[in-house]
Amino acid sequence: MAEWTIILGNKNYSSWSLRPWLVMEHVGVPYVEEVIQLDQEDTKELILRYSPSGRVPCVHHQGLVVWDSLAICEYLNECFPAKKLWPADPKARMVARAVSAEMHSGFGALREKMPMNIRASKPGKGRTPAVELDIRRIVEIWRSCRGRFGEGGPFLFGHFTIADAMFAPVVTRFRTYDVPLTGSAADYASAVWEMPSLQKWVEAAQAEPWSNPKYDDL
Repeated sequence: MAEWTIILGNKNYSSWSLRPWLVMEHVGVPYVEEVIQLDQEDTKELILRYSPSGRVPCVHHQGLVVWDSLAICEYLNECFPAKKLWPADPKARMVARAVSAEMHSGFGALREKMPMNIRASKPGKGRTPAVELDIRRIVEIWRSCRGRFGEGGPFLFGHFTIADAMFAPVVTRFRTYDVPLTGSAADYASAVWEMPSLQKWVEAAQAEPWSNPKYDDL
């Protein structure tokens, strides 16, 4: 196995896989990726060969196994401190960690009704009252972080951080489901979408041969 290996789910659907993959791309470390098709009879068995949780993503590095998206991002921050994956200012860093944790553990309605599906176009689908509340909260986070800490760059805290990786799948969702954005929220979503690393992922997702009715027929 290579020095760095990341185990991913389908790039079209696996929002959790996208997050640490973007961070790995950002730090520029050479890595090997293994993509496992989700929701198949042997999916669990295949993932368990790499990940003790039986879920993706998972990273192997020099004999260490790290699973869970946010834990992988934190590990990359420790391995590559010069990449400044969290803001240097303590107050900004606290907010960045808080909004990342909120994304990690919350927004269940959005996840359920508007799953990541990069190849799809579903304008207006999934817009339940609970999802609308999630959307409003996400837009509030984006506007607040940009307004308080965003000077010096187009991202939530100016330069790219783990917080941006955590919200990147939401940017793809808002495009799939045609969620209207204005002002700083629209500018932020555009900046994330235009990242070369995200476009690299999108191209791979579009080229995947697999489909999944669980998400496509929603």
